Amino acid sequence: MTTDSPDLNVARRAIELRRSGSDTADVLVVGGGITGVGTALDAASRGLRVTLIEAEDLAFGTSRFSSKLVHGGLRYLATGDVATAEESARERHLLMTVIAPHLIRPLGQLLPFSPSVSARQRAAGVAGMTMGDLLRLRAGTPRRTLPAPHPVSARTARRLVPALEAGGLRGGMLSYDGQLVDDARLVVTVARTAASHGARILTRVRALALRADGATAEDALTGERFEIRARSVINATGVWAGGLDPSITVRPSRGTHIVLDGAALGHPTAALTIPHKGSISRYVFALPQQDGRVIVGLTDEEAPGPVPRVADPTESEIAFLLSTLGRVLAEPVRREQVRGAFAGLRPLVDTGAQATADISRRHLVAAADEGFVTVLGGKLTTYRRMAEDAVDLASTVRGLSAPASRTSSVRLTDTAPPKTDQRDESISRAQVEFMVRAEGAMTVDDVLDRRTRIGLVRSDRDAAAPRVDALLREALDTLD
Repeated sequence: MTTDSPDLNVARRAIELRRSGSDTADVLVVGGGITGVGTALDAASRGLRVTLIEAEDLAFGTSRFSSKLVHGGLRYLATGDVATAEESARERHLLMTVIAPHLIRPLGQLLPFSPSVSARQRAAGVAGMTMGDLLRLRAGTPRRTLPAPHPVSARTARRLVPALEAGGLRGGMLSYDGQLVDDARLVVTVARTAASHGARILTRVRALALRADGATAEDALTGERFEIRARSVINATGVWAGGLDPSITVRPSRGTHIVLDGAALGHPTAALTIPHKGSISRYVFALPQQDGRVIVGLTDEEAPGPVPRVADPTESEIAFLLSTLGRVLAEPVRREQVRGAFAGLRPLVDTGAQATADISRRHLVAAADEGFVTVLGGKLTTYRRMAEDAVDLASTVRGLSAPASRTSSVRLTDTAPPKTDQRDESISRAQVEFMVRAEGAMTVDDVLDRRTRIGLVRSDRDAAAPRVDALLREALDTLD
């Protein structure tokens, strides 16, 4: 397999795993979420020799549990964090116009002027959307990509979201943001693009200890331990970063979403933006998906204690989301209508703030005493800038000779698996074969939870699993 191929699979992994134990990389990236794969792409596109290791699968952690938005930072404007909002708008522009226009679409977001939305919240929402459009203008994003915000009538509001309560509805404000086809799909696509630039992408390889010139690692499939040598090391392990860098204190925040059938909201064509009671900076969103479902989120709850392998939503968070959503609907959504729920942990840097909702979403890039670099915080929209900053610092700290970042003009690979109905238990042979041959899938969970999102609904997962298992085994056998 040539190094300019984007295809990831067990055969390529075996070859590159052997090579990683015997040569020296310029950059070793630890972590296969969006920040890690973005860092691998940034470094590889500069001409550096890159190895990335991930303990589980691509997009295993926080990256697959987002709201799937590429957003311009409306919330940060409301809290006065203009710098973060500007950075978000710039990165959104690059993603939607240059880097990944094939993975993102404009999504209308409706702030309904319902009786439960106060005059103060309406005014703040309109002001924020107007300021957000100014940031769009400064970033250079054209109107054909993101239309202008504008007021809509009550009739139009109910056409966009038929489940809205008509009584007392005074129209609303409609603005636009970017929506990903899928967040896990973005991670896999960035990883494949990095591979096409020569990066080694090694999943199921766990970092046990980091140092300035490499890492002690373990092959999770065989239990074999080995050393990886590198001229620089970047820790991009998100909520697990503190386990490898004791100088960093991570304060995880749990963000929970619920999954509804589109029929529960009348098959909306725009997202709902609902302010928290009494707040002008925190919202719950009901976001229509391309598979016909709606995801509703999200929470911001302190998540102290040991970091779980996968976070679990709580019933109180589910109840909060349903209650907030119900404030603007004609008929509240019942608990039994919730088809699924998922939660991710935000890797926030502890600043001593009273609540995690008050912690800045600005990212941190810092050199540890041991000589490696840790990148932490931020959000999905700004992954490219986080990666650029991490490679820049690693180059400075370790004396790497590397040109400036090129990723603002690197388009992600646009080869994708055949189309699938995310709820269809008869997923095709061609789809599974592509995920195994080109996207590094090795297990049923890889297919159901990260290459598709069938696993978000338990009944769909149970129906699909036997067939996927059989198809997966057949596809893996062809690579032996």
